[in-house]
Amino acid sequence: MNSTDTPHAPQPVAGDQGDRRRWFALAIVMTAAFMDLVDVTIVNIAIPSIQRDEGATFSQIQWITAGYALAFAAGLVTGGRLGDIHGRKRIFLIGIGGFTVASALCGLAVNPEMLVASRILQGAMAALMVPQVLSIVHATFPAHERGKVFGLFGAIVGLGAVSGPLLGALLTEWNLFGLEWRPIFLINLPVGIAGLVLGCRFITESKAPRALKLDLVGVALVTLALLMLLYPLTRGRELGWPLWGYVSMAGALVVFAALVAYERVKGARDGSPLIELSLFKVKSFAAGIAVQMVFGIGLGIFFLVWTLYMQVGLGWSALRAGLTGVPFSVAVSAAAGMSVQLLVPRYGRKVLQAGALVMAAGVLVYMWEAERYGQSIASWQMALPLAVMGVGMGLIVAPLTDAVLSEVPREHAGSASGLINTVQQMGNALGLGLVSVVFFGVIDERLAPAEVGPAFADGFRHALGWVAAVLGVIFLLMFALPKRPAQHVEGAGEAPVAVEKERELVA
Repeated sequence: MNSTDTPHAPQPVAGDQGDRRRWFALAIVMTAAFMDLVDVTIVNIAIPSIQRDEGATFSQIQWITAGYALAFAAGLVTGGRLGDIHGRKRIFLIGIGGFTVASALCGLAVNPEMLVASRILQGAMAALMVPQVLSIVHATFPAHERGKVFGLFGAIVGLGAVSGPLLGALLTEWNLFGLEWRPIFLINLPVGIAGLVLGCRFITESKAPRALKLDLVGVALVTLALLMLLYPLTRGRELGWPLWGYVSMAGALVVFAALVAYERVKGARDGSPLIELSLFKVKSFAAGIAVQMVFGIGLGIFFLVWTLYMQVGLGWSALRAGLTGVPFSVAVSAAAGMSVQLLVPRYGRKVLQAGALVMAAGVLVYMWEAERYGQSIASWQMALPLAVMGVGMGLIVAPLTDAVLSEVPREHAGSASGLINTVQQMGNALGLGLVSVVFFGVIDERLAPAEVGPAFADGFRHALGWVAAVLGVIFLLMFALPKRPAQHVEGAGEAPVAVEKERELVA
């Protein structure tokens, strides 16, 4: 997934047929990216409805979200490299076609097991589709127009963040054709089919002239290690924490060690490992990877627990829960734009650290309000802590990638950006797995109906304490990041293409 490899095809002249085709191509790939972004956020809001209708266990609920994140993480780098080797258009079309089929299988799932399997397939197809988006943009648009294109993409990311929960809430609440939660997946069908048909016609094929080889053994080892870690975490509580679970989690560390050894050999043999180990010699990159992983863990815990708290603990409808989250989404989008354009160029790393502290402050206020108002808490009372949390998150997410990549050598820029995204998704999957410990672990398995609300509220406050602690760790890790972003340090501009590619995957 070497994003520095860009084909040298001639660019179409503005105003001709090629010019119109490339703007159609842009609309198609941006729509696919929007579909993926919405799909990530749309599911959380429908989780309680899925649990009620399908009789899903809490561990199955975790896997509906964690399975997607795990498959997405495991396939990201390989998906990018497949596009470089076999053609970005071809892999994009396979990805969007597979994503559409997987969405249909999700919507038609007859039991929780089928839904989990379909979500894993959906994540794997997204890993083929998503990395191609900005690769296609690079191959289609000249350098002087890319700023405008990436500005459009930023707007798409913001729109996806705001519209996903609301769209999920509306589709669940409307109960179209008596399908309950299923339209949140089935809505992808017309979009995916249109993208497939139009993509065949308007997207121009491109390949990297010197594409890296695949590292399927590396992918298999990463996936195995994560499964050995996540499966016992999600099933341990309901199985009474058996001995094999602890053995499996300890074994995951052995598999990770085997992965490092294999990647070292693979890098020496053909220079195309899944993980470029030399990157970890760069202090800012190693610290940034740790920040991405820990941040992903915190977000994975918060969003699932938050949804369960509002809909199961407080008994709110999906629509009310979705509307309650609007201040958070709006604050994230607003703060993200401000941090990149105004604050980071002036204050550098301090902006990211302030973001961690501000977000932690919002979490602590939320904990206090949940304790003070109990079951009678109102949506408007949540608006302040959610807006504060959103501002903090916005200050972090937008400039973090630039800071992590700022000292990475140019020749490793593509590998570094792919690894950043992979690690963040892995952190998200791990956070979702930890929900069994930090949330369900403090809730009694046998509750009377009247006890469910207070128990979930207590579990929510306990989980928020963990999220606040995670943000404190992030604040400390950020001291190892560069004091100034890449464009403000000597030798700036080493990895601009990788930074642009990362923006496409950050959500």
